[in-house]
Amino acid sequence: MNQGILNMRIGDFEFFEPHWLWLLLLLPVILWLMWNAEANRPGEWKFSGLASQQKKMGSPFIITIRRVLMACMGIVLALLIIALAKPIDWADHIDNNHDYKDGIDIILTIDISGSMLEQDFQPNRIEVAKKVAKDFVDGRKGDRIGLVAYAGEAYTACPATTDYTVLNKQIDGLTCYANIEGGTAIGVGLGTAVSRLRSDSIPSKVIILLTDGSNNAGTISPEEATELAKSKNVRVYTIGVKGESVAVQTPFGVINSMVDSDLDEKTLINIADKTGGKYFRAKDEQSLRAIYTEIEKMEKRKIIDMLFQAEPPAQPQKYLKWALLFALAFWITPRLLFRQND
Repeated sequence: MNQGILNMRIGDFEFFEPHWLWLLLLLPVILWLMWNAEANRPGEWKFSGLASQQKKMGSPFIITIRRVLMACMGIVLALLIIALAKPIDWADHIDNNHDYKDGIDIILTIDISGSMLEQDFQPNRIEVAKKVAKDFVDGRKGDRIGLVAYAGEAYTACPATTDYTVLNKQIDGLTCYANIEGGTAIGVGLGTAVSRLRSDSIPSKVIILLTDGSNNAGTISPEEATELAKSKNVRVYTIGVKGESVAVQTPFGVINSMVDSDLDEKTLINIADKTGGKYFRAKDEQSLRAIYTEIEKMEKRKIIDMLFQAEPPAQPQKYLKWALLFALAFWITPRLLFRQND
C-alpha cells in the first residue's frame, strides 16, 4: 500500500484525507451561531405585550422540536465532514472480498516430540495444541490448510486442502508415539512445510510452526530452512510452548513445580523475524488461542495490503446517505408542523 496515504485510524476506519476532520471542532461554534440566529429571528406576527407574557404563550413542544432540528443540522454537517475525509472501512473489504478468502495457503507445523506430553498444559501440551489447531481450522473460510508433524524427522500428515473434515481427523490422529525418530528437528519440520506450499503466484503463503524445544536432530538446520522459506516468500509465525508450572504429586500432597524446558526462543524469534512473521510464547491454552487469533488478524491485514497496492476506494456513500436523510428531516419537519412557507 502506498505509504503516507492513510494518516489516521479510528476503530476499523482509516481516512485518506483526515485533515478535514479538524472541521468537527468548529461544529459547536456553527451550531451556537445558528441557534442564536434562530432565537433572534423576527417573527411574522407583531405582539404588543411584554416579553414575559410572550414566553408564557410559547409551547415547550415547539422549543424541543427546534432543538431537535438544530441537532439534525449538526449531524448533517458532521456526516459531510466525515465524507470529505474519505473514510475506508476495512471490515467491508475483509468480509466481501473473495480473492482474500481464496488467497492463503497455510501449513500447520506441530512438534510431536515426547516433551509435548508435559502436563503444564491440561491435559498436556500436544492435546491442547491439537484442540486449538482444530478450532483455528474450523474458523477459516476457503483457505488451503495442510499439516506437517515433526519430532526427530518430519512427515506430511495432510497436504494443503480445503476439506477441513479430513484435516481435522489428521490433527486428531497426531500422537507423540508416532513411528518416527525422537528428538526435535525444527529445521526439518520447517523445510518440509515449505516444500508443501504450492509455488504458483498467490497473495499469501504462511507457516505456523509450534514447538516446545530446541533443534537437536535432523539434517537441515533452522537457519537453512529459514533461508529457504524466505526465498519462497513464506511468512513463518513461530509459537514457543512452555507453561509456568506443573502440578506434581508428592508424599506431602500436590505442589506446583517450575517447568524444565529447553525451549529455544532465540531461534524461533530469528525464524519469524527473517521471514516477516512473528514469534509468540504460549503459557497456557488461553494464551495459545489468543496467539492464533492474533495471527489471523495479522494475516488479514497483510492480505488487504497486497490486494490494495494502489489507493483503495473511499467509502463516503453511507455517510452521504445518512446526511441526506437528516437534511430531509430538517427541511420537511417545520413545513409539516409549523406550516412554514418558503
